[in-house]
Amino acid sequence: MATQTAQPAPRIKPGQIVLWLAVILVTLVALYPFLWAIVTSFKPQRDALQPTLIPWLQFDPIMDNWNAELGRTGEENINALKNSAVIAGGATLVALSLGTSAGYGLARFRFRIGNRNLASWFLSQRFLPPVATLIPFFLMLQRLDLFDTYLGMIIVNATFVMPFAVLITRDFFADFPKELEEAALVDGASHRQVFLRVALPIAGPALVAAGIICFTFAWNEFLFASVLTVRDAQPFTVKIISTGTVRGIHFGFVSTRLLMAVLPPLILSLFVQRYIVRGLTMGAVKG
Repeated sequence: MATQTAQPAPRIKPGQIVLWLAVILVTLVALYPFLWAIVTSFKPQRDALQPTLIPWLQFDPIMDNWNAELGRTGEENINALKNSAVIAGGATLVALSLGTSAGYGLARFRFRIGNRNLASWFLSQRFLPPVATLIPFFLMLQRLDLFDTYLGMIIVNATFVMPFAVLITRDFFADFPKELEEAALVDGASHRQVFLRVALPIAGPALVAAGIICFTFAWNEFLFASVLTVRDAQPFTVKIISTGTVRGIHFGFVSTRLLMAVLPPLILSLFVQRYIVRGLTMGAVKG
């Protein structure tokens, strides 16, 4: 009768231990600000002004900060969140509409000045310091009577998030098989019909990935919002810093508003996470 020999247990290599320790350390560093904000939002001001390395030790949680932010100033916060949603959503739609067309054109057609030069120009918009364009935008919005309006902030934010849409969709369409488009052209479809009915429906993951990135950057924008808005179109990012009093900054209110600002894009990202991964990795590995 044959006997089965026990398989030796796999040995953990020292390199794997170091890798996992590094992953855990980086994760803790990334999560620490959020843990600090969650704990501080339940602290009274006197405890929040006494910083500790481990903030969740030795404190009595209270709901005063949340009651104040959702009660006394609740309407103001909701209006600011609505402004952020309108501005970020509008900028994302504009960036995707124009950026997808530009990305498709860069992937399918050749331009005299060079496709690589055009792509580099779009990429350079992300390296341009936004503060360098602050005064021109301020003068332009004043001249067009768009200061402190949704449309003005949508235009400004769409300008700086559009490169993401252009570059992500360009890479997707560059790896998209041309045979499908050529077959549609042979059947009598125009280039516009090929783009709208063939290429665009299949580019869903890339559009979702580009849309989430554009929305997140527009949602988090602060510099232009702090200068180009006063009241009517003021987003929530500006509302976060308006917690200063004659006694100093109220860190409990700051933490509460920070969590309120983080939750919407975080929840949205969780719902479309699989599309983001597909859109960003599609075409990275070719079989």
